[in-house]
Amino acid sequence: MQRNKIILIAVIAGLFALSYFAGLWDFLTFEYYRANRDSLLEAVHANYFISSIIFIAVYIAVTALSIPGAVILTLTGGYLFGYAGIIHVNIGATTGATAAFLAARYIAGGSLQQKYSDKLIKLNREIETNGKNYMLMLRFIFLFPFFLLNLLAGLTKIPLTTFIWTTSLGILPGSLAYIYAGTQATDINSPGDILSIKVMMAFVFLTVIAVIPVVVEKFLKRKVNEN
Repeated sequence: MQRNKIILIAVIAGLFALSYFAGLWDFLTFEYYRANRDSLLEAVHANYFISSIIFIAVYIAVTALSIPGAVILTLTGGYLFGYAGIIHVNIGATTGATAAFLAARYIAGGSLQQKYSDKLIKLNREIETNGKNYMLMLRFIFLFPFFLLNLLAGLTKIPLTTFIWTTSLGILPGSLAYIYAGTQATDINSPGDILSIKVMMAFVFLTVIAVIPVVVEKFLKRKVNEN
């Protein structure tokens, strides 16, 4: 078992390093997107199906390996596929995030839970009760590193199914914002042009909505204990 974990870590680290030294990260920059968006659009028009498969596969790989560039990919998805790009992005991001989640759980999550089981009782109980709300809240706060949440969630006992549906649902607002920006590509000259005050306020509102059930439950529980 330990040998398998070491092999998996070596494979992940190797792929991560290979992607960097091979210059693949250069394709995940705003500058590359601006310089090549017209040629990429021509490729999509030439073969929509193959382009969709390649785009989703790249998104899965980038997310699974925690490579910076998901925002640019989402923006590109909006430009290349229009609003249908939300499907491409959601499939790619959710699948890649799930792969990272499972890797973290297999490599360290199980042993961590076993080694510190007595110290994690309270945390695990909280995750069991309100895990879905916390996941949605953290997904809505898209400024929280997406890759980091995937890895940290793998260290907890949050169910796989809960992780998948909260990820798929929680990334929708942020993805839609970038997809929309991608459809308006001619008006985007820098990453700072993507998010408006109204969009930011919408994310804050969604975060509040997600955390309200947790706050209400804790308030009612405290009242019951006081009585």
